[in-house]
Amino acid sequence: MTSTHADGHGRRTGDARRRGVATGFGRLRAAFGAVLLACAVLLPAHAQDRAPIENLDYAVIPDGQPWQPLQGRIEVVEVFSYACVHCFHFQRLMDAWTRRQDEDVRVTYVPAVFSAGDAFARGFFAAQALGLQDRTHRAVFSAVHERARLPRSGAGLDAIAGFYAEHGAPSQAAFRAAMTSPATEEKLNAAQAFAMRSGVEGTPTLIINGRYRVMARSLEDTLVIADQLIARERAAR
Repeated sequence: MTSTHADGHGRRTGDARRRGVATGFGRLRAAFGAVLLACAVLLPAHAQDRAPIENLDYAVIPDGQPWQPLQGRIEVVEVFSYACVHCFHFQRLMDAWTRRQDEDVRVTYVPAVFSAGDAFARGFFAAQALGLQDRTHRAVFSAVHERARLPRSGAGLDAIAGFYAEHGAPSQAAFRAAMTSPATEEKLNAAQAFAMRSGVEGTPTLIINGRYRVMARSLEDTLVIADQLIARERAAR
C-alpha cells in the first residue's frame, strides 16, 4: 500500500523526524513484504519434501481394487466429470503431469456416474469403445466450458451423439446406439461401483492402484501427493 499518510490517520506530518520515521517504517514494511513473498514461493517446495500424511493427504481404501488389472504397472485413475469446472482446469495440469511419468505409470480416466442416464458418462464410454477417447476427451471439456457447445447439465443423448459425430464418430445414430449398448451399461455399472468402493465424494479425485485416494487442498497438491504415493508403490515392489 502506497502511503503519504505516515501517521495512519490520513494526516500529513510536517516534522522531518516524523517523515524519517515514516520512511523507515515504509522500508521495513517493504522488506517484510519481500520476506513474505519469498516464503510463499518456497512453500510448495517444502510441501513436496514433506511425506504425505494418512487421513490428511490421502486415505487408504479398505479392500481397495484397481479399475483394471495392474499387469506390473502403477494405475492412476482420475474420477472426473465433464460438467465439473475443476476437472476442466485440472485436465491441463494432468496433461503436463502425465507426460512426465515413467512407462510403469498408467493414467486412466473414469467418469463419475451420477445417474443411469448420465449422458456425458455414456458418451465417454461409447467414445472409448469406438477408439475416439484420445481425440475427444479434451474437446468435450472445451465444448462445455469454453465454447458453450454443450450444456453443463441436461444434455440429452442426441445432443451428445451429435457432438461426437462432429468429432470422428461414424454417425449420430451409430454413436447413440453405442451410448445405450449393453457394453456401455456394463461400464457404467463398473464405474459407479469403483467410485463407491473407493470412497469418491467429488471430482476430480485421483485413485492410486485402487489403494489410495488422494485428499488434497488444491489441484496442484493433488499431483504432488500422487507423485509421492506412486513412489511409495514403486518402492514396495
